[in-house]
Amino acid sequence: MLAQSFGGENLDFFMDIYGLKMRQGKKQFRERTVTLAHGSGGSAMRDLIDDVFVGSFDNATLSLLEDQARIDLGSLMLLGDRLAFTTDSYVVTPLFFPGGDIGSLAVNGTVNDLCVSGAKPLFLSCGVILEEGLEIDILRRVVDSMKSAALAAGVQIVTGDTKVVPRGSADKLFINTTGIGVIKTGVSPAAIAIQPGDIILVNGFLGDHGAAILVARGELSLDTDIQSDCQPLNGLVDAIVSVCPNVRAMRDATRGGLATVLNEFAQSANVGIRLHESAIPVKKEVVGMCELLGFDPLYLANEGKLVVVVPPDSADEVLAAMRSHSAGKDSRIVGEVMANPAGVVLLKTDFGTERIVDMLVGEQLPRIC
Repeated sequence: MLAQSFGGENLDFFMDIYGLKMRQGKKQFRERTVTLAHGSGGSAMRDLIDDVFVGSFDNATLSLLEDQARIDLGSLMLLGDRLAFTTDSYVVTPLFFPGGDIGSLAVNGTVNDLCVSGAKPLFLSCGVILEEGLEIDILRRVVDSMKSAALAAGVQIVTGDTKVVPRGSADKLFINTTGIGVIKTGVSPAAIAIQPGDIILVNGFLGDHGAAILVARGELSLDTDIQSDCQPLNGLVDAIVSVCPNVRAMRDATRGGLATVLNEFAQSANVGIRLHESAIPVKKEVVGMCELLGFDPLYLANEGKLVVVVPPDSADEVLAAMRSHSAGKDSRIVGEVMANPAGVVLLKTDFGTERIVDMLVGEQLPRIC
């Protein structure tokens, strides 16, 4: 307490009298598991944050270690005329799965929620809830994955929070990420803008994430190479908007899959939608798993798939732009918008019949994101 009353040269004099030395550099972090002390707000928590989080996410804004990130408004106004703001929480199990982990999922999921509004994602927060006993090495792997995902998406993690709960009160690790982006002038995708005659596209194979999580849980004796499609979509959205600034609507098909997104579109715009089963891209491994387990791939979760609705005269150009990007090389036109039946999604099957694709009731696979 005495040292707090000294500053500058007086502090140096005080330290000399008592033979004390200031700690030089960052304290080496030696803990192997998370303890309740790491959520106490004291030195243990500070050491954890400095070593694991600040050490990985290092940037000029975060390094100030304030309780908030301070962002220059002038630089944002150069990019567009509106802010996009979103938040999401991630509780996926297992933490690591083929094609990704909870860390890359947390970054890409929030980046994608921003970019489908037409925004350029810029800044993320990272809030973590840690269970007592979690191995520090596991936490490091997750944080390093978040760092790599943020770098790939061109965003910065600029603020965060850490909480620790007693053993048994959580399942290892939960993450919340909040994101801010700037929407480009003249770009306003929204479901209510969809009109009859519009064309519907997706950027590749559906259901990979849900299938990968199911296999990773080890509850079934299945041997497959299915990988999650977890990826950032902001570069793909830039390619779409560059050729079609008046894109009607965009949404990433996460929980509930393609079917849920299209039902939301149909209800918001009060239009009908027709899908063509033969045009919907689903890998044969995913089809086989769904047939075995009684799932419908139209409802399986994705973490790198985009549903796009565009005016009919822009469809071919948008499809070409999507296929020119690595995240859209397998893009397809999968359906069209109709005036009637309003609020209904229909699937034209390979047999020439039609069936209603309703909103998902319940949850096919819990904790997939």
